[in-house]
Amino acid sequence: MDRVAVFVDAGYLFAQGSKALCGQKLERRYVSLDHQVAVDRLTEFAEATSKLPLLRIYWYDGTSTGPTPQHNTLADRPNIKVRLGIVNSMGEQKGVDSLIVTDMITLARNRAMASCVLLSGDEDIRVGVQQAQEYGVRVYLLGIKPARGSQSLFLLREADSSHEWSEDHLRPFLKCEPPTSTRYPASRPDANISAIRPTDQRNVDDRLLHIAREVADDMPLAEVPSTVDEILATNQRPRHIDARLLAMSRNAIGRDLAPDEKRTVRNGFLTALQERLTNSEARPE
Repeated sequence: MDRVAVFVDAGYLFAQGSKALCGQKLERRYVSLDHQVAVDRLTEFAEATSKLPLLRIYWYDGTSTGPTPQHNTLADRPNIKVRLGIVNSMGEQKGVDSLIVTDMITLARNRAMASCVLLSGDEDIRVGVQQAQEYGVRVYLLGIKPARGSQSLFLLREADSSHEWSEDHLRPFLKCEPPTSTRYPASRPDANISAIRPTDQRNVDDRLLHIAREVADDMPLAEVPSTVDEILATNQRPRHIDARLLAMSRNAIGRDLAPDEKRTVRNGFLTALQERLTNSEARPE
């Protein structure tokens, strides 16, 4: 089939993208993605480079807690397949490379693609490149500047051609905010907790609702619908978000939260998300 497929190693994209934009590799929570712009740019690059229409984009990532709001948002978009490996207790991504290799070989063997774009730097994917090429598939390797410093030399040599995205290519869809510039001073271990400790329960609740709104406002708008749906269906917040809500709340009031206080901040987070969703839908096109 005369189509081009795109394989995206999200771990590579976020790690090298944040390094290119901010000078350092940042944890995922400090990096945000504009899903639609990213998909548009990848599609444009693939079709322009291969001169073929897009088959679909395969998005590979690791997780330790199941799909995140970002994964769900991407999976809901047309022409995207989200494949998830695992992140172990050491923070290492496992199983992602094998998923990429398996899909590359399967699509090539079934003649489902004539070309592919690979956004990754891991040498372990080289075997997938080799196998796909044996079936006649051309492999365009896409890296993030400096590609020769972020991608395996053997992978670069194996590809039919290599291409590099600079900061200018990344800025339209990738944003990073290093922890030193956090907007939440109360969540830092060295914050002066006593200066903001509430003196009565009303002040406690007000502070918790303020934190809930801050975290909700910080979530990319594209991830809000799937997050609201998940909370309403399961009564559970995504684990990394819930951990952030509780940690910031503990730091803000200087002690562990009571059960009622946990409900306050969690319900406040859901309410703030629903308000964002309502406000976005009410805006004129």
